[in-house]
Amino acid sequence: MVTRRDCLKLSLGAGLSLALPGAAFAVSAAPLNTRAIPSSGQRIPVVGLGSSATFSRAAGEDAAAVREVLRTLAAEGGVFDTAPSYGASEEVAGRAAQDLGIADRLFWATKVNVAGRGAEAKADPAQARAQIETSFARLGRDTIDLVQVHNLGDVPTQLGILKTLKASGRVRHIGVTSTSKADYPRLVETMRREPLDFIGVDYAIDNRDVERTILPLAAERGIAVLVYAPFGRTRLWNRVGDRALPDWAAEFDAASWGQFFLKFVLANPTVTCVTPATSRVRNLVDNLGAGRGRLPDEAQRRRMIDLIEALPAA
Repeated sequence: MVTRRDCLKLSLGAGLSLALPGAAFAVSAAPLNTRAIPSSGQRIPVVGLGSSATFSRAAGEDAAAVREVLRTLAAEGGVFDTAPSYGASEEVAGRAAQDLGIADRLFWATKVNVAGRGAEAKADPAQARAQIETSFARLGRDTIDLVQVHNLGDVPTQLGILKTLKASGRVRHIGVTSTSKADYPRLVETMRREPLDFIGVDYAIDNRDVERTILPLAAERGIAVLVYAPFGRTRLWNRVGDRALPDWAAEFDAASWGQFFLKFVLANPTVTCVTPATSRVRNLVDNLGAGRGRLPDEAQRRRMIDLIEALPAA
């Protein structure tokens, strides 16, 4: 299996330069593109950082690496997406950001779910409130930028709590998430019924189901979109293997496979921010590069799809 590191090594020849004197890695001087949250007008960078798996594992293995990843993200005012269910991610990230004095330079997106997954799951309101208060304590913030109901868990109860917190000014934006196709009908129903600022969904070049109904509805309703799993976790890396990045990727300023995958997602204007997960500064810097320069047009996106679909499935 070809790893992200292998792919990145292959792509460095395409013009991606990460090392600078006096620092292990440095972000390009070019500004990161931003997009507005429709409900508030606040602009956020189009590439952030997820933490569902790799980040929480690294938290227990290499605290220094976690700190450097957060420091690099904060230099861009980036979005950090976490959840109480992501192992040690929320706690360790919050502590590291406070120690570094950068907690106020990040857009914090976390979640609430004491109900579990499924349409019949029920949440204890007291437990949900306690979970949210724990997130406030971990992040060291009087306000949290975004809290979403994770996996559509008991939306009436948990989103109801978030509405109250938003009205009081403690939470700036609220929303719901789903990365299960079986739950997409419930997501659509919730989008139509509730005053959401955000949704969080899975979307990748080989996973485009949200293009049919969910993204058009988000555009219609003025709902911001966070994208998860833009690499299909490891699926797309396995699919491209050790193949070289096509020369025509330079037409939309993609210098690596990671940027290729992310720019495909960002070329959909309804996407507000994509949050690939990583615990390595090298990968984060590469990912952030997708938020700079040109994006593929529709003809180029079709060519990208055709390229990936011609490869054996992972």
